Amino acid sequence: MHRRLIVPGAIAASLLLAIPASAADFVPGAPGIGDPYYPASGNGGYDVTHYDLRLKYQPSTDLLEGTATILATPTQNLSRFNLDLGLKALDVRVNGRKAAFKATGAQELEVTPAVPLPKDRPVSVVVRYSGKPSEVKIDGWTAWHRTPDGGVAAQQPESAVWWFPSNDHPLDKATFDVSVAVPDGTQAISNGVLQSQSSRLGWTRYNWRSDKPQATYLATLAVGRFDVTTDTTANGLPVVNAYSKDLGANAGAARASIERTVEVAEWLEEIFGPYPFNALGGYVPNVRSGYALETQTRPFYSPRQFANGSNVSVVVHELAHQWYGDSVSVKGWKDIWINEGFARYSQWLWSEREGEGTAQELADWVYASRPAGDPFWTVKPGDPGPENQFHLAVYDRGALALQALRNELGDEDFFRLLKGWPTERAHGNADVADFVSYAERESGKELDALFDTWLYQPSKPATAPVPAAERSGASASARTAAPAPAAPPKSWAKIAATNTVHDHSDHGDHSDHGHGHD
Repeated sequence: MHRRLIVPGAIAASLLLAIPASAADFVPGAPGIGDPYYPASGNGGYDVTHYDLRLKYQPSTDLLEGTATILATPTQNLSRFNLDLGLKALDVRVNGRKAAFKATGAQELEVTPAVPLPKDRPVSVVVRYSGKPSEVKIDGWTAWHRTPDGGVAAQQPESAVWWFPSNDHPLDKATFDVSVAVPDGTQAISNGVLQSQSSRLGWTRYNWRSDKPQATYLATLAVGRFDVTTDTTANGLPVVNAYSKDLGANAGAARASIERTVEVAEWLEEIFGPYPFNALGGYVPNVRSGYALETQTRPFYSPRQFANGSNVSVVVHELAHQWYGDSVSVKGWKDIWINEGFARYSQWLWSEREGEGTAQELADWVYASRPAGDPFWTVKPGDPGPENQFHLAVYDRGALALQALRNELGDEDFFRLLKGWPTERAHGNADVADFVSYAERESGKELDALFDTWLYQPSKPATAPVPAAERSGASASARTAAPAPAAPPKSWAKIAATNTVHDHSDHGDHSDHGHGHD
């Protein structure tokens, strides 16, 4: 009988052999989701399905305390993963077990679970955290507005990191439950439907729910003292509008605009199809900013949007985004035209409805009022670059592209496209190439040259968008040679007043510039 001698090294080797070969496949998720404009945004390796946020906020100190429960599914075998968070994490658990974690970079929370996470097996992540959002600066800027009676999270392209941990990129949308405790006499406004409200020991808790996929930057939180109006649409959707109690001279104009939200939404349904979410509304906190934002179901409006009186055009813009930008979201931030070009064009269509200038007249004015040497024409709406992501050209030249498409296809096919796109892509993501392919498929026409001219060439197109009836050489040449219109359409002043609608920097001259990390 021969006894085999097993030395310690051999024992170790045999144990290694017993571990499945697939264990070697567990690797860290990427610290970014892969967006070339914002490499640090989002994270790789998993997909979030739901956020449950339980928060407590004290307006007098700006202290936010939170527990976020994140339901996700790994898209690879994960040894480690990142969340985006600017506040201080206090404790992290993955599938109920304590996990190691550390803050890295400007906004990364690096989490190492006790046990690696297999691909496609759902996980829960619980993060306890706290901090003062107004003290968090990332790349020199902030998405958190401190107000006299509270605080507001509303910003683009990022705002989540100031108030909850997330996979902070539109490519990873999820449903939300947001529960916020604030001192009695103060309200907490968020997205979706107010499920319940209760008070105890000097605090009132508001529970909000968004039951359709929502990008993280479209999640909003506003704490303060508001006058709140409520209603129900003809289709039974709850409507919640909220106005800061200290809007001063802008209060009446703000209400006169936002109280038309249901009317505007019903009109947009005629153009874009059924409203895609479970609630409607808008809110105006007492902030010093000048922009507005399409926060899902409940757009954010700065009081300055109404400094010159009521402006329903800005309401049209933000509500149009509920279809174009919120339900159908960008795959990457370079695809911003499929949000902003359509939202701006909806303002042109509202002008037609109100008898204040047709979309063609507005297109003619935009084209004629910008000479060929204007830097406006060097911005490519189809891929403007991060420095020009919210440049006015993305809006106005982006709308010109749609007028050119309308002229090419005719009204019947064009409006069929506008309604079909948010239906086909509901609650998903898309890029500019997806829309071009869709338009070609549905129209049966080759449209590459049209979109290249209006979205990608860094120069002024040779002619304005020409209606089909004037498409002959002589008519087109006469239109091009004609002097610029003596005056803009009547709606132009109201539309131009929204040119800073997504100018989030609030620094310097905003005539042609959008958000920048400055």
